[in-house]
Amino acid sequence: MTETPVPGRESIAPETFMGIVTLRVKDLDAMTTYYRDVITLDVLSSTADTVTLGRGASPVVRLEHAPELKQASPGQAGLFHTAILFESQTALAAAVLSVATKAPGTFTGSSDHLVSQAFYFTDPEGNGIELYWDRQRTDWSWNGHDIAMDTLYLDPNGFLQEHLTPEAMENPRIGGTTVGHVHLSIGDIATAREFYVNQIGFDQTLNFHGSALFVSAGGYHHHMGLNIWNARGAGRRQLTLGLGQVDIHVPNSDALAATNERLTHFGNGVRNDGHTLFVDDPWGNLLRISAVA
Repeated sequence: MTETPVPGRESIAPETFMGIVTLRVKDLDAMTTYYRDVITLDVLSSTADTVTLGRGASPVVRLEHAPELKQASPGQAGLFHTAILFESQTALAAAVLSVATKAPGTFTGSSDHLVSQAFYFTDPEGNGIELYWDRQRTDWSWNGHDIAMDTLYLDPNGFLQEHLTPEAMENPRIGGTTVGHVHLSIGDIATAREFYVNQIGFDQTLNFHGSALFVSAGGYHHHMGLNIWNARGAGRRQLTLGLGQVDIHVPNSDALAATNERLTHFGNGVRNDGHTLFVDDPWGNLLRISAVA
């Protein structure tokens, strides 16, 4: 797809942030146990078919029971990982220790990204998870409009030795958590940039060697990552287990109206109930965009 430059492109509101990620799951009990007892989130609400987990007033993941669905085929677009942001390195270390103790086989790696320190896992149904902590914005570096990020080795044992405290070992649920960013598997970068930057209004913060695009609001390193590592050339998704919906929050009704205007201008099939927008990205990843106030 050829990118369409937009003269005077309007950015999405800088106060925009990510919300809950909905996953369609086969085994609701096992997935609830993993996110509650291993990742150390709390159950905030539950019904017979849905469990919402997070901490405090911040939901992070919603599990929807869908046993009739099949696993996604290899190479399908969808979720790469849900990235859960912790308030401190101690809080992050406590959660990492919990996974290392209770489900060590779900650990897939760790990295220092300059802007953050991150640990990666895969839940029992194959959904990616990142647990991370951000360095202060004053410690980030920019090269023009590009954020300086890297993938450097981060020793998990050294991190735990440095940042765990006796209190954190006894009570791993320290501080709050939020969805810091969401990373999707998509089919191609040009199409992703056209939709997420030109049409939704996120700002590009980094194009990583043409294989991953990072976009954000308000100068964050990235609210969304979009890569072709697993799904290069993928078309629209099938209805499968895995990603159900990504929530995005804008600050007010004016910001929501502006987002709706941009999306409808480009011919997207936006479903607008007056309070919330629902729109599919070019690969059928469902986005729910709502106003905080």
